Amino acid sequence: MAPEPKPLPDWASRVAVFDLETTGLDLNEARIVTACVVLLDAEGRIISEEREWLANPGVPIPVAASNVHGITEEFARLNGAPAAEVVAEVLNTLRAYLAEGIPVVAYNAPYDFTILRAEALRHALEPLDSPMPILDPLVLDKTFERYRGGKRNLETVAALYGVELSDAHNATADAVAAGRVLQAIARKYSEKLPTDIFEVHQQQVAWSEASDSSYESFRRRTVPEFTVVRGWPTKPLLIES
Repeated sequence: MAPEPKPLPDWASRVAVFDLETTGLDLNEARIVTACVVLLDAEGRIISEEREWLANPGVPIPVAASNVHGITEEFARLNGAPAAEVVAEVLNTLRAYLAEGIPVVAYNAPYDFTILRAEALRHALEPLDSPMPILDPLVLDKTFERYRGGKRNLETVAALYGVELSDAHNATADAVAAGRVLQAIARKYSEKLPTDIFEVHQQQVAWSEASDSSYESFRRRTVPEFTVVRGWPTKPLLIES
């Protein structure tokens, strides 16, 4: 007989999932093109109204970015809502879930939350200050599978945990896959994870710092001045200085 599956921690049985597709990778300059925030149940099913936003970022969308997420500058300009409107709605949706104590899952959380913070400040909106509780499958995978080789992108890690991702770089597909990966990790390593969601959040702060420090030490063997910009789930922004 197959072994009984491990129980899912209570804090992973109802999670909001969050993903952005943007104009680029620079955390200070990237603009939101599409965004998704939805709620998943313990089976990884969407149980809220599907919320995917398309924004007109107000700046050019480089062809390299369009080739990743499929949204061209012309399409966003003709069909997207004003960027400030999209940013405000995403902030309000996330803020409501966090106020309920519902954890928000984001794969490589500093990317999404730092860009969202930059966009909030850009449009004179109140940013999410020290958002919590946040769950980052990338941090957890690096912590519990530290010595596994290979890529750590969402597509690769989803496949390793048996999570289907058929439309990578679509905001909703990526958000849902990240949530399901989180639930798979939480189930697999339930005995090593705290039972309190806020303690899980704080552990990830420490685990992210340890991972950054280790990588920085590794890179400094060949590039002595190499420095990792610290911060989880949000990194510092140049525009705040």
